[in-house]
Amino acid sequence: MNIARCTVNRWGLKKIAIYGGTFDPVHHAHLILAREAIETLGLEKVILVPAAASPLKKAAPAASGEVRLAMLQAAIKGERAFEVDECELLRRPPSYTIDTVAEIRRRERHATLYCLIGEDNVEQLPQWHRFTELEKVVRFVVLDRTGKQPAHSYQLIHRRIDISATEIRCRVAQHESIRYLVPESVEEIIQREKLYREHSK
Repeated sequence: MNIARCTVNRWGLKKIAIYGGTFDPVHHAHLILAREAIETLGLEKVILVPAAASPLKKAAPAASGEVRLAMLQAAIKGERAFEVDECELLRRPPSYTIDTVAEIRRRERHATLYCLIGEDNVEQLPQWHRFTELEKVVRFVVLDRTGKQPAHSYQLIHRRIDISATEIRCRVAQHESIRYLVPESVEEIIQREKLYREHSK
C-alpha cells in the first residue's frame, strides 16, 4: 500500500484534471498534453470526457458518441493515469462543463479539480454556461500547441505539436496515411468503422 498516497487522499490534496472535448478522433497531441499535465501539475489522473454536442460549436461531431468513446478507451488502454468518463454522452445535449464537474465532484469530494482546455477555447470561456460559478470550483489550465505568446493569465502547459483532428479527418478523406498521428488502435477503429471518408471541416 502506498502510504504517501493514502495520506494525500485523506487530507483532500488529491489532484484530478477533467479534459473534455469532441475527440473526433482522439490523437497523439491530446495524449501527450494530458501526460504533460500529469507531470507538471502532479495529478493523480486525467479524466477524458467526450462531449455529446458542444453548445458553442455549430457542427456536430463527424463520428458518433459511441465510436468516439471506443476510440478513447482504445487509446488509453493500459494507461493507469488516464480514465474515460461517458457522462456527457449519457446526458441530453448540449454538454455543459459545469454539469460534468458537478457529477465528478460527487465522486471525488476531497480532490482539487483542474479543467484542461485548448488554447483555442480561451476566448470563448466567458460564454461558457455558468462560467462565473465554474471558475470557483475548478482551476483552468490551458494546453497550448501553438507556441504563441498567451493573452491570458491561466496556467499554461506548452508543447508544440502540429497535429489536429481536422487534419486527420482530411487526410482520411483524401486516402492519406494517419500513421503516427493517432494510436494504432484508434487507426484500426477508423478503418473498421469507415470513418471520415467524406471531407469535413
